Amino acid sequence: MIRRVQRERVLALSGQRALLMQAAHPLAVVGLLAHTDSLDEPYRRLARTAQMMGTITFGTRADADRTTRRVRTMHRRVKGRLPEAVGPYPKGTPYRADDPELLLWILFSLVDSALVVYRRYVGPISRGEEAALWEDYKVVGRLFGLRVRDMPGGLDELDAYRHQMLTGDRLFVNDWARERARQIVLEPPVPPAWRPLLQGANFITIALLPDAIREQYGFSPLPPAILRRAVVDVHAGYARRFLVPLLPGRLRHVPAARVGS
Repeated sequence: MIRRVQRERVLALSGQRALLMQAAHPLAVVGLLAHTDSLDEPYRRLARTAQMMGTITFGTRADADRTTRRVRTMHRRVKGRLPEAVGPYPKGTPYRADDPELLLWILFSLVDSALVVYRRYVGPISRGEEAALWEDYKVVGRLFGLRVRDMPGGLDELDAYRHQMLTGDRLFVNDWARERARQIVLEPPVPPAWRPLLQGANFITIALLPDAIREQYGFSPLPPAILRRAVVDVHAGYARRFLVPLLPGRLRHVPAARVGS
């Protein structure tokens, strides 16, 4: 199921959303993002993440093990304490990059963003297919160091986790993340000719964020969220019904999917 979903080029729209969600967790910022060039060079990180996910999804088990082994080794080196209070987390709160709570939030942001974009731009996914997709992402989670007991067992548990994270107090967008987020979404370093396309992608990214996270980032309330979602729904409906189904495989699917199929 993960191969069926990730082969679609339009899933590239999920990358920015996932990164903004990841940066909404203060301990993920200091434990996983701020120790790299993740948000200083966001598109480089997105490209690396896409390449890594392509290797895991479509490559050999040996390639996936080799890629994730390097990441796990790096994560073990990153740990410390918050230098100052951030939202609900007091100064001195310990963090480490291999903390299961942080790794689960990173994993959740990937699968949740993939589901949101796929449903809008490719087509519906049944409850059974969603369950199969989550089982595949659990394999990804284990490759990055999560244990089975660290992850929601099924969709009911995953839904409960989503509700807990999006309505609780664990997420808090700090100034550092908010500044970098604006650079990611509003000020990408691209040639002028590409800016109309990227502005459209940015509009979609903001509209598809969970309401609570979008509000914390302070993105403009205009147009209102309901209108923004309506515009995206019209655009997505056109793509889903008329554009994506008519594209030949070499344009619709990522090269790794064609090689791995």
